[in-house]
Parts: sequence; structure tokens; C-alpha cells
Amino acid sequence: MRVITGIARGKNLKTLEGNDVRPTSQKVKEAVFSAIQFDIEGRRVLDLFAGSGQLGIEALSRGAKSAVFVDNSNASIKIIKQNLENVGFDGVAKVYTSDYSSFTAMSRDTFDIVFLDPPYKKGMLLPALKSVLPLMSDYGIIVCEYPPEVEIPESIGGFEISKTYRYGKINVSVYRKGAKD
Repeated sequence: MRVITGIARGKNLKTLEGNDVRPTSQKVKEAVFSAIQFDIEGRRVLDLFAGSGQLGIEALSRGAKSAVFVDNSNASIKIIKQNLENVGFDGVAKVYTSDYSSFTAMSRDTFDIVFLDPPYKKGMLLPALKSVLPLMSDYGIIVCEYPPEVEIPESIGGFEISKTYRYGKINVSVYRKGAKD
């Protein structure tokens, strides 16, 4: 895994090995950032279910103001911290060991962009989506990665799907506050 573009372009990122992790592929990551490329500069990012932290790190590389990384795995948190240090973003990032519901319940921060990529077969996407709604800014964007058999609502809490991309066994939907593209 590498950072695609921006100030950390080409830097290698570590990921966990094994069947319990499913890093976002380069192709999907490129599509996600193509869809939101003009919305990143100066924004506050939440990478929930962060894994290796690659989505939040990519956003920082492309000019996001700050990023918060949340994962409930100690091994993932260790990798995220190593990756942030490797690319030099540890000063603009916060890292929390927490499950998504505890973090979103206690957070008083507001976010402009949220990445949601929960474990696929655990039914967490819709509850996680609902839990981040109170944390979103007025011009927020929520990016969801999920398998095609999972159905998500066209609109929720003032957000509407502006675009859905399909990449084999992966769907990516981009929610925007109050308007479709």
C-alpha cells in the first residue's frame, strides 16, 4: 500500500496481515478520492474502523486539516501510529482505541469527511452511519465501503447518496448533505 498523491505521495504504508483485515484496494481508494478530490482541502476527517489508517492518511496527504483515526484493535492502532509517523502526520492526527459506538457517543468534535469501512459481515454499517450523523458539519461528506448485498438508504439524516461506485465485490457510496450531484 502506498499514498497515491499529495505531500506524502509514494510513501509506503504498513497493513496487518491475516484474514481479519481487508485493506481498501488501490483502485477503490483512487475512486473514492477522485469523487471527493475538491472537498478535502482544509477539512476535518474521521477515519472510523481505520485499520491501517490509509484513507485518513491519504486525505491528510491531499490537504485535509486534521484527521481522527478510530479502531478497536490494538494491533491496528499500533500500525496506524507507525504509518502516521512514517509519513510525518502524527502532529495533525489523533488516534483512539475504541469501538465506533463508544467513540461517536463521547465525541464532541465536528467532521467534514467521514470514512466508514466496517467489517463486512457484522451488520455495523447502518448503525455506524446513524451514529456519525450528529458529528457532521453542515457541508459534510460520508464515504461508505460495503459489499453489494448490503442495502443502505438513499437518504438519511439530511444526507443523500450523490454517487455509488461498484468494483466487483465492493460498493462505495458517497453521501452529501442535502443535495445530489
